[in-house]
Amino acid sequence: MRGEIDHDVRDVVREALQFEDGALPPLRIVVDLGAVTFMDSSGINLFVACHQQVSKTQGWVRIAGAQMPVLRVLELVGNDALITCHPGIEQALCA
Repeated sequence: MRGEIDHDVRDVVREALQFEDGALPPLRIVVDLGAVTFMDSSGINLFVACHQQVSKTQGWVRIAGAQMPVLRVLELVGNDALITCHPGIEQALCA
């Protein structure tokens, strides 16, 4: 992902992260936020919903490469306790 994750792009991000009822979600999802410069509550809500959906099948969601402003938002709302954040994709995959 790149740019800003906010109200204007939430439907595009939702389409990429969520699955229709009855569809089997992947067991593992790593979201690369290295090129994301801003994220508001729309992004937070999408990641939480994705986490809930994947957790039903014993899967996980991890965030990789979040820049400091985005990482700070994730930490402020406690999202980093729900979805682990890693410095890069390799670390997220191997954690």
